[in-house]
Amino acid sequence: MIDINARLQIDRLGQRGEGIAQGDHGPVYVPHALPGEIVVAEVDGERGRLAEIVEASPDRIAPVCPHYTICGGCAVQALAPAPYGAWKRALVADALARAGLAVAVAPLIDAHGEGRRRATFHARTFHDARGYLKVETGFMQARAHTIVEIETCPVLAPGMAGALPLARALAKVLAPLEKPLDIIVTATLSGLDVDVRGSGLLDFPMTQKLVGLAQAHDLARVSNHGAVLVERRPPLLAMGRAMLVLPPGGFLQATQAGEDCLADLIGTACKGHKRIADLFAGAGTFALRLADKAEVLAVEYDTKAMAACEKAAHGTHGLRRLSVETRDLCVRPLTSGELDGFGAVVFDPPRAGAQAQAVQLAGSKVPRVIAVSCNVQSFVRDVKILIQGGYRLDSVTPVDQFRYSPHVEMVGVLSRPAAKGRKRGVLS
Repeated sequence: MIDINARLQIDRLGQRGEGIAQGDHGPVYVPHALPGEIVVAEVDGERGRLAEIVEASPDRIAPVCPHYTICGGCAVQALAPAPYGAWKRALVADALARAGLAVAVAPLIDAHGEGRRRATFHARTFHDARGYLKVETGFMQARAHTIVEIETCPVLAPGMAGALPLARALAKVLAPLEKPLDIIVTATLSGLDVDVRGSGLLDFPMTQKLVGLAQAHDLARVSNHGAVLVERRPPLLAMGRAMLVLPPGGFLQATQAGEDCLADLIGTACKGHKRIADLFAGAGTFALRLADKAEVLAVEYDTKAMAACEKAAHGTHGLRRLSVETRDLCVRPLTSGELDGFGAVVFDPPRAGAQAQAVQLAGSKVPRVIAVSCNVQSFVRDVKILIQGGYRLDSVTPVDQFRYSPHVEMVGVLSRPAAKGRKRGVLS
């Protein structure tokens, strides 16, 4: 039953950034409402749609984007910075406490920097009342499949300034295919890099149109489902001292500031260790930096990412030995025996985590393990496996490179109490 005039007292923010109130039949989740507010909402079960703010929170501020509450990209823009930071840190601290993990959680690090350097725009075609083919391009509406045709996005980095008009132009070129498209745009040192998903194989005339579009928009590269159509300049990214050519659509940390922050935390935790394994290494975001002072093994299932990492390492003078191995660590993790020769191991898996690899790490003799994750649930599960294997969780640092969203990155540092005698894998 739908109650269109429910009056609710918002008690707290939930894990997705929605206000939570206690309704007649249990909790009600109201997006865009803030703790301490009295609101009127249209309630359907446990979901609420904010209709009116009767009493606003003193922590409510004006959102920075005119599309807020419509576009699904941001969950919390109207909360003042201090309570916003406290909520974001609590997402990590509360999850650790619920799991029985007693550890000091560091203050939240703001790693938004200049903003997001990658965005995925969605394009959908439709026929209007007169039968003409139309195309909509933008972000998805919150909890819907409707396209929000945004005019600007304040969370994007300056290097992404041309990304939205580019996405619209590309969607218009591909509109005759009448296919739903995902257009991944990345800001690189060489210009914008584009990878189109959803179009399928393109014929020669359509490919030539995209080549012309790359020229008109001065793009570095255009790819289709990871296959390069035109590369006018290699799309370069700096990974420490190394210059990396990013594989089409390859994994990349959300912001440059976030990448630098995570790399600094990892580098500090690995200091003094002369052999390091970087697992789920991507294209070498951390491995290329760690190779400044240590011998590194980078392991990743993506062949193109490993080839890009290896090429960047070979092209950078003065790095220590950096070896790469293509391997699906979720299916075939490095065994405890293979890990035992390393002084430190870094793992930064996808959101699903690294359960199989954590089991092998738990049985290893590696002195230092650094766990990186953007999913607190899988992070807690993997860390608990390591603790059950004898590791100690020394610290957890939350990093916010996903401003206004409920996502938060975290870096956990674990150590195995040293046996008597010389520590393994540590520089003397």
